[in-house]
Amino acid sequence: MVADYVVPVPDSGVPAAIGFSQESGIPFELGIIRSHYVGRTFIQPNDGIRHLGVKLKHNANSALIRGKRIVLIDDSIVRGTTSVKIVQMMRDAGAAEVHMRIASPPTRHSCFYGVDTPERSKLLAANMDVEAMRAHIDCDSLAFISIDGLYRALGDQRNGAQPQRCDACFTGDYPTKLTDSDPQAPPLALVASR
Repeated sequence: MVADYVVPVPDSGVPAAIGFSQESGIPFELGIIRSHYVGRTFIQPNDGIRHLGVKLKHNANSALIRGKRIVLIDDSIVRGTTSVKIVQMMRDAGAAEVHMRIASPPTRHSCFYGVDTPERSKLLAANMDVEAMRAHIDCDSLAFISIDGLYRALGDQRNGAQPQRCDACFTGDYPTKLTDSDPQAPPLALVASR
């Protein structure tokens, strides 16, 4: 892939975009300006609010983007709402090509340990392979870091039997038993009251 600029999706994509730029030699540029007065869009309760939030949250630097081949870097893709809107914004700003690189493996499983992800049926990577996601998002190419690559970036190695970090949203290997997915498990209220 040949590109003119590495552009982070602010603010979550900035650290990975800096690293990608340094390793690839492609210049880092702030091609998207973010409003810090709009909160996290992927956790909003409905599509309409999520779409409006993305539109209010990000604006393209059209003078920089027009006619350029860009690599968008983001931390993750959850539902895909933000990615679809950001890619369209880059195309509307005149980008010649839009390539996406994601600094996490595909989020295929819900998190039950504190990250507000939706049910699995609403996770884009749980329902599509990478090529289908690329087509849905309408970018020229799409790639994710592998689970092994993520661990290497952390200076670690994944031990499949006993991972040292929770990676359940990527692998489906939950560190605790999920009581609501086991038909033999007692209801959550009974577990909580014991």
